[in-house]
Amino acid sequence: MYDTPNYFLADNPIGRYSIGDRTPGLVINADGSLDLSLQHNEPTDATAKANLLPTPEGDLRPLMRIYLPKESVLDGTYQLPPIQKVG
Repeated sequence: MYDTPNYFLADNPIGRYSIGDRTPGLVINADGSLDLSLQHNEPTDATAKANLLPTPEGDLRPLMRIYLPKESVLDGTYQLPPIQKVG
């Protein structure tokens, strides 16, 4: 997670700047998917808190890195789900 306009890592109180397959404590959905919480303030919901990627207070620049992508990523048939504003 980066800030704008300088694209520095978004400073945050929990020291989490990314989420990946080795991030401890993530709560995975029954279907294998993962719901991330992208927000500045710490959530009260336990699952949202476990899956928190803190954002800067103002504008943000989320970035997805995919290592060893499958063919669907390379050929464009996989589409990343959009970020949805809740509340």
